[in-house]
Amino acid sequence: MTTAPPAAGAPPSRTAPCSPSRTLATAARVLRQLRHDPRTIALMLVVPCVMIALLRYVFDARPETFNTIGASLLGIFPMITMFLVTSIATLRERTSGTLERLLAMPLGKADLISGYALAFGLLAIAQSALATGLSVWLLGLDVIGSPWLLLLVAVLDALLGTALGLFVSAFAASEFQAVQFMPAVLMPQLLLCGLFTPRDTMQPALEAISDILPMSYAVDGMNEVLTHPDITGNFLRDTLVVTGCALLVLALGAATLRRRTR
Repeated sequence: MTTAPPAAGAPPSRTAPCSPSRTLATAARVLRQLRHDPRTIALMLVVPCVMIALLRYVFDARPETFNTIGASLLGIFPMITMFLVTSIATLRERTSGTLERLLAMPLGKADLISGYALAFGLLAIAQSALATGLSVWLLGLDVIGSPWLLLLVAVLDALLGTALGLFVSAFAASEFQAVQFMPAVLMPQLLLCGLFTPRDTMQPALEAISDILPMSYAVDGMNEVLTHPDITGNFLRDTLVVTGCALLVLALGAATLRRRTR
């Protein structure tokens, strides 16, 4: 028994494997668009550096406080900014009809999500490099471990923020709704990640919740670099958890991506 070939003009299969060429083309298109949006570039690259510098001078009389929380914020600030920018940019593609036109071409959801992740991932690397370099070499953040490991965790945290932004954009009908997801998705993680108080001193229920939130492992990974000269088992665990969460959320984002708003 033979299978009839697909009819001419039929839409491409969305179950086709991700194509590197289509992913690269999507990433290049996103980067070209961002190049003409200086405000978004400033939000991604400049704002985290300004916030970290402001924090350093807020605690100018107590530099040990900056050393305690500065590394943690190197992971938190990039995650927040990448979440905001990615969710709004992806939603704008859908509300403008661009996403529907793209998916009518030989471009699958996995290609689109991978292209966005690659484009914003490159910006995340630049953002994390600027923030880490500023903190360590200009603001005097005292790091016992390698600054390169600090950069690695910062990049992974920014990529996680990118993945979360791509995911939640599928559930927002407007840019205002996309912004509203930030307190629902990021604020509980910020409160429970161990930035304000050690997680093992929290109520047992809150500690259990914090153990399943990826930002907790982002902060723990930063603190491992801050206090240990070598790579530890806990550091490897933390980086693997953050990486795994980013990949999982990207897969969920590809599965829930919609052509248009309801």
